[in-house]
Amino acid sequence: MARKSKPAKKKAAKKAMRRAPAKKAKRAKKSAAKPLEKMSVDQLLKKAYEPARLAMIYHPFYEGKIEVVPKCEIWDFSAFAIWYTPGVAEPCKAINKDKELSYIHTNRWNTVGVISDGTRVLGLGDIGPEAGLPVMEGKSLLFKYLGGVDAFPLCLGTKDPDKIIETVKVLQPSLGGVNLEDISQPKCFYVLDRLRKECEIPVWHDDQQGTGTIVAAGAVNAAKVVGKKPPEMKVACVGAGAANIAISRIMALSGYKFENMIMCDSKGSLHLGRCEELKNDYKEKLWMCEHSNKEGLVGTVADAMKGADIVVAASKPGPGTLKPEWIKGMANDAIVFATANPIPEIWPWEALEAGAKIVATGRSDFPNQVNNSLGFPGIFRGTLDVKAKTISDTMCLAAVMELAKTAEDNGISDTYIVPTMDEWDVFPREAAAVGTAAINEGIARVKASRKELYDKAAAIIKRARSQTKTLMKTRFIRPRPKA
Repeated sequence: MARKSKPAKKKAAKKAMRRAPAKKAKRAKKSAAKPLEKMSVDQLLKKAYEPARLAMIYHPFYEGKIEVVPKCEIWDFSAFAIWYTPGVAEPCKAINKDKELSYIHTNRWNTVGVISDGTRVLGLGDIGPEAGLPVMEGKSLLFKYLGGVDAFPLCLGTKDPDKIIETVKVLQPSLGGVNLEDISQPKCFYVLDRLRKECEIPVWHDDQQGTGTIVAAGAVNAAKVVGKKPPEMKVACVGAGAANIAISRIMALSGYKFENMIMCDSKGSLHLGRCEELKNDYKEKLWMCEHSNKEGLVGTVADAMKGADIVVAASKPGPGTLKPEWIKGMANDAIVFATANPIPEIWPWEALEAGAKIVATGRSDFPNQVNNSLGFPGIFRGTLDVKAKTISDTMCLAAVMELAKTAEDNGISDTYIVPTMDEWDVFPREAAAVGTAAINEGIARVKASRKELYDKAAAIIKRARSQTKTLMKTRFIRPRPKA
């Protein structure tokens, strides 16, 4: 056999590299779909509840999921004369003259506060700041492993929105950004709006912008899979809280139409007849009354879902919040997003049996996980890398399209409409897209090319993952107990 020349070998290698992601995605899609096809309902239910059982074993074993470790070299005790007194006085004096240098001399550039009052935690409701702490720690863990971001949980002992706002504002000098989490509505809208206006650092509410971004990305690709056009699709939105309000807004940015959406809260559909009821305390719902539901439907969730092409549920956890018979009444090739955690509004296998073509949930143990974890690590990575002043809807839309494009590059299908978290390349791609959007919008303090942003994000994320693997290999992270 003739030997290939070096140029030919390089060309073949590059071709193989281009093919590799698609092959990996197909393997992932096949394994993800298998549980729903090959397992009984009892087996599926046992599998669905298994993470809860293991959580009660692993959490106390590790006594927390994150810790602080040094990132500078400590060659001997003389190093502390540089890292602390007297040497540290020089960076302090420099920052005193120009506070922007705090992003150069400290880890502020990469530090995010995960802030919550514990009033709307994971579908569990108002369980308090202490009970919300495991969630915020988990969020911080995802920030680090997926995005290379140093995030810290800060659960506040107040429900007063003005006190939350003031606390965030006084914490600004120590943070590069803020991730608001699990704050009940309607105050979550008020808190976010004021902080975005009054803070010098980017503030984002993951239950709004994060959920909206990942669901919109899934909706963009789901429409492609079923061969429908978003501007023509009827959308039923079940739940009118922070998540679905933001989902509808970002879906509209990505091609869907407000006029074709019908949103329902606990009292039924939002329509013009409810404006008087909502005008004082629920301005976001009021806006939906005025701009959605062009046919003026007055009715229940079941009525809103009749003939709908897609239902987006961000409501109370199920099962049973969405009924199989409502799915049967939807249009052909129906798309179902059941996003509640820890249990989706309807089990995926029930929705599929009722005629749904595509089912997405917020869980990693089912296909099509539309989980915020695909959004916030990469979005904050891009935001921090360009030192953006805020996280705009334009930046969110850039993330939507990059998430959708990443999955499309790998070959979308009814069980693969968004990337999975183990496709690590999605995060630097997303970061580069978000950073570029911020630069183009004129809200970035740092200018860089898209490739430079990608390379920087990839290096930071690889470092975070390698660090964790090294700690596991050396057993500084203890092996988990048998369960």
